[in-house]
Amino acid sequence: MAGKEKNKHVLEFLESGIYRFPASSTFFIDPVRTLNRNYTQFRVSPSSYYPRFFTEEQQQNHDEGVQEDKCSSRKRKRNQKNKKKHQCYTLNEKELLADQRHQEIRPLLVKAHEELLKVKELLDVMCELQCEDEGWERCVDLDCGGIKEEEVSFFELGKVWQAPLYEIALDFAQANKHVIENGGSPDTQHDDQTLFPLFNNLVSNETDNDMVAEFQTSLYILPKDSCFYMSELEQIHTFVPADSDCGFNFIMVDPPWENRSAYQKSKYPTLPNRHFLSLPIKQLTHTSGALVALWVTNREKLRKFVEDELFPAWGVRYAATLYWLKVKANGSLICDLDLFHHRPYECLLLGYTGSHGIESELLSVSNLKDQVVITIPGDYSRKPPVEELLLEYVPGSKPARCLELFAREMMGGWTSWGNEPLHFQEKRYFSRKITNGKCTN
Repeated sequence: MAGKEKNKHVLEFLESGIYRFPASSTFFIDPVRTLNRNYTQFRVSPSSYYPRFFTEEQQQNHDEGVQEDKCSSRKRKRNQKNKKKHQCYTLNEKELLADQRHQEIRPLLVKAHEELLKVKELLDVMCELQCEDEGWERCVDLDCGGIKEEEVSFFELGKVWQAPLYEIALDFAQANKHVIENGGSPDTQHDDQTLFPLFNNLVSNETDNDMVAEFQTSLYILPKDSCFYMSELEQIHTFVPADSDCGFNFIMVDPPWENRSAYQKSKYPTLPNRHFLSLPIKQLTHTSGALVALWVTNREKLRKFVEDELFPAWGVRYAATLYWLKVKANGSLICDLDLFHHRPYECLLLGYTGSHGIESELLSVSNLKDQVVITIPGDYSRKPPVEELLLEYVPGSKPARCLELFAREMMGGWTSWGNEPLHFQEKRYFSRKITNGKCTN
């Protein structure tokens, strides 16, 4: 019976991308499967989503049933050195507080990881998550107008004087073609290809199909029923709705916190913490209130800033935390759980803002508990799609009005704001069907 129950959960996971451990607050997510529910003609490419933590050594370890982390000799020595240094090092006040936080949640994380390692069927699936589905091929070599795609820096483009003149073209012809092929009626409200201002403008794909958009020599895939607003932080107030009834009741925030790693790797521009105090969270909140989810690092200085200044400035009342635990393809943690300056997890702080009724608020807060989400990490700074797990805690009527701030990726049913919401929408991150040995458009 237990085997049948496990098999049932694995089958559900293969369909939804979410494995729900029975009678537990732990979940395993395959972001690729979850994201691909937003697309009809294209798919997020597994091999492009998972550029890390899939190696021949890890595959071999999994096949042999080895669940311990087989680090390289150099990495193992470095970890041992860091541990010894930590043991001999006298922690300052902030480091003591950070270590105390870690020790408090450590049992929850250990239990979650142990639950994962017990499900062999799930571990078997995990080692194959990077493989492309049969009949689909990555859009690596696609071009636009005969010119090979090059990565566009929207952050840099948004600062030049020509920014208001830039336009993006949405290909309604392709979306309509897919609709017709599936027995539907085409959208007649637009020409085959329509131009929209790229910056400081709401660009929407209101169709039930994903859509190709073209900017300069690059192509982007917009999920069905999605929209984005690209601007700098200084212009975000122009995005605030005039009526709070048009506000949002689920607000996800992934700020570009200042950190040495992002700076050294030049992955994305960061901002000082105090810049985020100006975010108009209250003005963006729906009349019925909002669930606010904020990604943070494990730095104690940042956590104190959020608790003492940022959440009070936003009018957010803390409710719970979702912990993102990162593992490799063989199920082992990406690094030692107790490695002091590099924990294998991040935190999503959850809270409520707005006056959506005391009874409703108390009910939501009482039901919202700490959770653990386990995934194999994607590209640097790319967060897993945990939104579905939190929708039941969102106040107000359904479907929820959802917004992500500082987005670098789009979701169906969501509005994405930031200075590079199209970053992971480039066609190179996607796969498309192969027909007669060729990729289809």
